[in-house]
Amino acid sequence: MHPANQSATAVTVPDTERRVLGVDSGGSGLRVALAFADDPARAATRVSREPVRTVASGIDPAHLLEQLLPMARELLAEAGGPAPAAVTVGAAGMATLGDSLRAELPAALERELGVARLALAGDAVTAYAGALGQRPGAVVAAGTGLIALGTDLGTWQRADGWGHLLGDSGGGAWIGRAGLDAAMRAYDGRRGGSTALLALAEERFGPAGELPGRIYPRTDRPAALASFAPDVARCAAADPVAAGILRDAARHIAEAAAAVCPAGGGEVALTGGLFRTGEPLLAPLRQELAEQLPDATVTSAAGDPLHGALVIAGALAAEELRLPLDGRLLYVP
Repeated sequence: MHPANQSATAVTVPDTERRVLGVDSGGSGLRVALAFADDPARAATRVSREPVRTVASGIDPAHLLEQLLPMARELLAEAGGPAPAAVTVGAAGMATLGDSLRAELPAALERELGVARLALAGDAVTAYAGALGQRPGAVVAAGTGLIALGTDLGTWQRADGWGHLLGDSGGGAWIGRAGLDAAMRAYDGRRGGSTALLALAEERFGPAGELPGRIYPRTDRPAALASFAPDVARCAAADPVAAGILRDAARHIAEAAAAVCPAGGGEVALTGGLFRTGEPLLAPLRQELAEQLPDATVTSAAGDPLHGALVIAGALAAEELRLPLDGRLLYVP
């Protein structure tokens, strides 16, 4: 390893040999990747399955550094060469819970890794950069929750991402909750119920009458609800209630994309685990997008949020960052 006080700006290596570090922190843990600045698709990666803690003041910078630094040092030791030319830390909750990260990470990473160029980004921004790079357009990131982010490269536009109680409409937890509602309606004998979804709910969670006690106390309630979304998709071909839930989800997803898409259309990319549910959701979603965004082009995401963190770091290292800076969504000290 090189001395911790070595500044990235003092390293004189060709652009094609400079390495950058990307970090993706979310509900499933922390991922760290090291890649050449001009080739983010080829990266060495380390993973921690322990999510970074959130404390009263927000995301805990000490806990993030406790996990990040050993993985980063291991990657750098294996690669050899100078300190990273730039680092991007992308984190779920950065916009609203990232004040301590913004206050403490710049000095800590310069001191510990010799990093002089740093970007701190919300996970929606790294998802955008992973999907579309630095092109204008819109990205819908959907897993347990759902958020849409768009830009004309002048400003960011955001829609949803308000959590499972206030929004995330069309996301995995939303679909799972709607499916369980239909299951409980069938259990009660109310209209709108689905016996197929009731059978799957009991298969996954146990007797229907015990479902509230199995769901409400859980600290991972959104994830528990989202775990039922694949069951809803599995039922959709033969069950009209399940198919209707996915049509409603598709409408919500398209509405979020339309709310953030730059004027005149552009590219719209879909990213996140929810879209791996396949045609039961994608078929009605294509129809909704065609109706709500007739001038937009739906495209495949080039990569995930960790890839996006490397894209931003590479652009920062080359002084070619075109994505809009924002005090909370994309912050460069």
